[in-house]
Amino acid sequence: MLPVIKMSKAFTKEPDDTDDDAPEAASALPAGRKNYITPGGLQRLHDELQLLVTKTRPEMTAIVSWAASNGDRSENGDYIYGKRRLREIDRRIRFLTKRIESAVVVDPVANPKDQVFFGATVTICDADGVEKIYTIVGVDEIDLAKNRISWVSPLATVLMKSRVGDVVNFRTPNGERELEIVMVEYLKVE
Repeated sequence: MLPVIKMSKAFTKEPDDTDDDAPEAASALPAGRKNYITPGGLQRLHDELQLLVTKTRPEMTAIVSWAASNGDRSENGDYIYGKRRLREIDRRIRFLTKRIESAVVVDPVANPKDQVFFGATVTICDADGVEKIYTIVGVDEIDLAKNRISWVSPLATVLMKSRVGDVVNFRTPNGERELEIVMVEYLKVE
């Protein structure tokens, strides 16, 4: 009779973090909401997609092809990394394609209003007299360094439909704050 050897699952199972079909993490669009985007934001999505399809993916495919020609693929770091990177690129291409297809382009400059709507650049003043400027953009255009906030964010939701001189209440983790609308502009978002 042969002895039974028990092997740890660690030697036989692939790591769980290799889920190729995981949804894109940047998908912050609430269910049932339209994917509003500015013309500049849509152009950035098109540019990124074009770069991935025409430059990044072909370069990575060439690397994987070269690495595969080197023989044993089980311990070939270039091949393993290249295949993983290729899956990431393909996932991003699928995500961008879906976002572009669902995009509803709104040009804020074409129809300026005196109220806060999508595309507005809003200057607000808090109770301490501190002024801040925010631009309300689509979920794919968020850039906190440039004070671009999503139209579905809590702050943008509170600001929507307000006018210059209005005071709105905004709930923060530190309590409720009053914000006064100082200026509403509709500028081209680059």
